[in-house]
Amino acid sequence: MTDPNAIQPSELDQLPDRDPEETAEWQASLDAVTAAAGPHRAAYLMRRTLERAEGAGVALPKLLETDYVNTIPTAAEPAVDGDEALEQRITAWNRWNAAAMVTRGSKYGVGGHIATFASAAWLYETGFNHFFRGKEGDGSGDQLYIQGHASPGIYARAFLDGRIGEEQLDNFRREAGGNGLPSYPHPRRLPWLWEFPTVSMGLGPISAIYQARFNRYLTSRGIKDVSDSHVWAFLGDGEMDEPESTTALTLAAREQLDNLTFVVNCNLQRLDGPVRANFKIVQELEAQFRGAGWNVIKTLWGTAWDELFQLDTTGALVRRLREVPDAQVQTYQTRDAAYIREDFFGKDPALAEMAKLLSDDKILECFHLSRGGHESRKVYAAYKAALSHKGAPTVILAQTVKGHTLGEGFASKNANHQMKKLTVDEFKAMRDRLELPIADSQFVDGVVPYAHPGADSPEVRYLQERRAALGGPAPARRVHPVAPLPQPAEKAFTAFDKGSGSQNVATTMAFVRLVKDLVRDKETGRRWVPIVPDEARTFGMESLFPSLGIYSPMGQTYEPVDRDQLMYYKEAKNGQIFNEGITEAGAMAEFIAASTSYSTHGETMIPFYIYYSMFGWQRTGDQMWQLGDQLGRGFLVGATAGRTTLTGEGLQHADGHSPVIAATNPAALTYDPAFAYEVAVIVKEGLRRMFGEAKPDEDQNVFYYVTVYNEPLPQPAKPQAAGVDEGIVKGLYRFNTAESAGLSPAANAPRIQLLGSGTAIHWALKAQRLLAEEWGVSADVWSATSWTELRRDAMEADEALLRGEERTPYVRQALQGAEGPVLAVSDYMRQVPDQIAQWVEQDYTSLGADGFGLSDTREAARRHFGVDAESIVVAALAQLARRGEVKATAVKEAREKYGL
Repeated sequence: MTDPNAIQPSELDQLPDRDPEETAEWQASLDAVTAAAGPHRAAYLMRRTLERAEGAGVALPKLLETDYVNTIPTAAEPAVDGDEALEQRITAWNRWNAAAMVTRGSKYGVGGHIATFASAAWLYETGFNHFFRGKEGDGSGDQLYIQGHASPGIYARAFLDGRIGEEQLDNFRREAGGNGLPSYPHPRRLPWLWEFPTVSMGLGPISAIYQARFNRYLTSRGIKDVSDSHVWAFLGDGEMDEPESTTALTLAAREQLDNLTFVVNCNLQRLDGPVRANFKIVQELEAQFRGAGWNVIKTLWGTAWDELFQLDTTGALVRRLREVPDAQVQTYQTRDAAYIREDFFGKDPALAEMAKLLSDDKILECFHLSRGGHESRKVYAAYKAALSHKGAPTVILAQTVKGHTLGEGFASKNANHQMKKLTVDEFKAMRDRLELPIADSQFVDGVVPYAHPGADSPEVRYLQERRAALGGPAPARRVHPVAPLPQPAEKAFTAFDKGSGSQNVATTMAFVRLVKDLVRDKETGRRWVPIVPDEARTFGMESLFPSLGIYSPMGQTYEPVDRDQLMYYKEAKNGQIFNEGITEAGAMAEFIAASTSYSTHGETMIPFYIYYSMFGWQRTGDQMWQLGDQLGRGFLVGATAGRTTLTGEGLQHADGHSPVIAATNPAALTYDPAFAYEVAVIVKEGLRRMFGEAKPDEDQNVFYYVTVYNEPLPQPAKPQAAGVDEGIVKGLYRFNTAESAGLSPAANAPRIQLLGSGTAIHWALKAQRLLAEEWGVSADVWSATSWTELRRDAMEADEALLRGEERTPYVRQALQGAEGPVLAVSDYMRQVPDQIAQWVEQDYTSLGADGFGLSDTREAARRHFGVDAESIVVAALAQLARRGEVKATAVKEAREKYGL
């Protein structure tokens, strides 16, 4: 049995020792130091030696943790370029108004968070005063991902700056009246201020990484030089538990994104209690980021601690700081000096002696107030060091106290995230603490007042001068006036109008062929941004590799194994394709960055993200909502769509529900085209609406979700009837009648309307023939390209009726006069076609692939779900039998005939 305490082999055991005697001398030196000065001194020397080796370029594994002290010592801090006294007062006004806003709103029961901004105030204020570049200067400015729960502080600063007024502050979280403020950063609700939505938690970090990467992409491709833009992401230490928060850290380091800084507000608290009660979250995050290749700056202790560190001649203080768990640090924040003397200092004789030199006031100042994240000089030094660091992204781990300056009732209390208000007495104590000139008489009827020093006060003038020097207000969202993109040549969209002849073509391939033509367009081709998560060959996109190139900041430093082939794997610094690897979350984050380039950088880009439809709305649906919240524009393409078309893959790949989830998002226009020419019409319309000449009543801030299939089938010619394009866009048109299909039942034959979407229309066409040839029934076949758009149009008609306007839903107009009942079918659950049921005047029923998917052939799967052509025939006969138009026995005969 192996001894677990035995020294394990290492890589050094595999290397020959060229000088065993020298090695022994080094080891003996270490033993001597350990014996003479103790293991802590030995560990100190080893760490310093490793740091020296790293600095000299010696290839050694990096240290993943450093001591629990500031990375930048006080003596190395640069002088702050500004008026620190005025900045202190500005921050005090903002602290006050942030707390007042939430407290005043609490009487309406709308909630709000006070403690987060209280802890992070200096992290934001230092950036606004010195670092964050606005959008009115050269370039695009910086991109700021604000921590959602800190929004009251950002509103308070906008109030001080004159960008919003008291009425809006008083309508915090009350937007229905049209003059309110959203609870969290939200571009759709406050589009002139917020650029990025950062709630749900975890989406801000991954979005910031891919935004920084997309900035490099724009520069590398020559679209726009945005190399001066810096991405700042403000995060909570508890937020870092979300998988999305850390999933792309290695990408940021691998691509050397030194245009990116994470600022993690380490107040040691999550929503219900400590983040790492029995451990140390700062040390954990340091190891995680260092291991991923990031530059790490720890800003933990304020200047009050300098005296303590100077007294620490043995290293006992540093050792004690490393071993005390976070929950105990939080406890020190709430206890008196006697407790801290006993519990913190009393554990080590050297510390006990140090404590004798410290007054109670000094101990309380250090343990209650003095944190690196609460001092502008500390934060300024960290930010400046982050911007100076090249070759890797930087994370700043700033320790703060949650609820700082709000009083003993808030600071470090487990419940402070849910505490929504201060009492009048607590506000008066806060006023005195912040030294604000607010008289008792201003508290009218117990209501805390908003406070403002005046538009011409030194504070406001200073704030505005600093922002002017940095390029204008921040945060801010700007939609630059850009000319609509010209429509590409018509030839690209008409390639499939005559059908595919004898060639079988899947709609996935039709879409890829269309894109291949569109990226060649002289005017708009370079603005396409193809995004795929390591499935390009599945979708037939490998032909784009050599022509467009796969984006890589390193270019191609190797000779690809398929270099002698026509469609070889080509990476390039100016590559156009994002081949993200197996990360749907990363691909969505990249798509969001590209889809909002029109506002972030004033450069319209046309992203399309093609992926297994099952792994979109189901797996990354939260990011789809983020996309809509951020007013993104582009094409999401759910390939290998449907419940039954992906043969053999089974339940986990069988998408029978994505259009249902997509239908819940107001910004998503969901289409399920059946034919190649329909794909072309939808893409053409999407380009016009999102990027071209939109109509006055159209919202351009939408995105298209288009499902395409991997089932190669003959593609028919586009019908020549009037209104086909309009029907495709609106969601429904008649593809053919029994007569136009060459089927001639008796003149008085029963008739039914078959509505199909996507690949299901092929089953409907087969059923049309079977009904005519074997049952004497005439069927017309309709292509329902968008059940969701039909439903939305009908709902708008209902709303118009409530306003006294007469309007007929399009679906009712299209089906007006169509004889017989309606039977709808799709390769999705029945809930998808049933979206329109209440607006169809004819008798209506549907078929769909409800339940879990399964592995089998397409034919067997469709028979299993009862959606194949024969099942459609039986369902159609059942509808007609209920109306007395065919014999009831026909239904039984059909079931037996087809073996159902």
